[in-house]
Amino acid sequence: MGKINAIITGVAGYVPDYVLNNEELSRMVDTNDEWIVTRTGIKERRILTEEGLGTSYMARKAAKLLMKKTGADPDSIDALIVATTTPDYVHPSTASIVLGRLGLKNAFAFDFAAACCGFMYAFDVACNMVQSGRHKRVIVIGADKMSSITDYQDRATCPLFGDGAGAVMVEGTEEENVGLIDSIHRTDGKGLPFLHVKAGGSVFPASHYSVDHRMHFTYQEGRTVFRYAVTAMGDDCAELLKRNNLTVDDVNYVVPHQANLRIIEAVAKRIGVPMERVFVNIQRYGNTSAACMPLVLWDFEKDLKKGDSLLFTAFGAGFVNGASYYRWAYNGADMAGIK
Repeated sequence: MGKINAIITGVAGYVPDYVLNNEELSRMVDTNDEWIVTRTGIKERRILTEEGLGTSYMARKAAKLLMKKTGADPDSIDALIVATTTPDYVHPSTASIVLGRLGLKNAFAFDFAAACCGFMYAFDVACNMVQSGRHKRVIVIGADKMSSITDYQDRATCPLFGDGAGAVMVEGTEEENVGLIDSIHRTDGKGLPFLHVKAGGSVFPASHYSVDHRMHFTYQEGRTVFRYAVTAMGDDCAELLKRNNLTVDDVNYVVPHQANLRIIEAVAKRIGVPMERVFVNIQRYGNTSAACMPLVLWDFEKDLKKGDSLLFTAFGAGFVNGASYYRWAYNGADMAGIK
């Protein structure tokens, strides 16, 4: 057997039916459509409103569609990874719940926590699992119910986040020049004060005090996060291109984390890529954290052709950041219509 390359063989997604647009949001908190769009680029976001449903529900929906599109036999799945910041429970893992609901009998499953870099990091792990030859087929899901940790009394953060899930099938091939080529991942560990959910973990367990003081919601210092994100994502992309002897002209599309349109535009400008070659759907979904990247691939699958060069880049709480260089392995239009 020759060298095994890890490729995406299918992509799927799920977003809840309920649309929370800027007009409705402006009736909940002191804001308006112009203010939100100017600062974030977001027009609407999807919210999972049904009682008793969490991240695993959306992840299962995305994975079920993925298996339908790829025609994968459930018994052929070796592993399932769920990247999430909003697990259903402290334990068991959200991935184990998804696996059970899907009826996967020969797979093992685990959660992966890396905030908004979760999917990109988990995808890298899955690719290494496949390249090792020990695993043939791995499902990677990015899923988050960000509304569950969003304070709808905080005008600075509540317009940003939405709910959703996206999934990809990762398999091996001996075909050359396709799949994950290279990646850079970094964690600097300095981000805690600037982006966090203070209560609910082992340092500050849930209590009447923490609930009364709304400490279970996302806190963010927007300007600091913006500055770090643009610098880190831009530098990661530039370094990745340099060490692979590439220029921006060699990249067909950039697939950025959908945190904020202004961040995306600033990163594109920093690395010299025109926005026409940057995939953006933040206006429809907002920031869905780990779900952003697979949802972008799901939305733009029809535009992807075999051999296209993609540059993934993301930034999240921690701070964590990184970039990946990937070559697409199939004509997306052939599968994009399967629902």
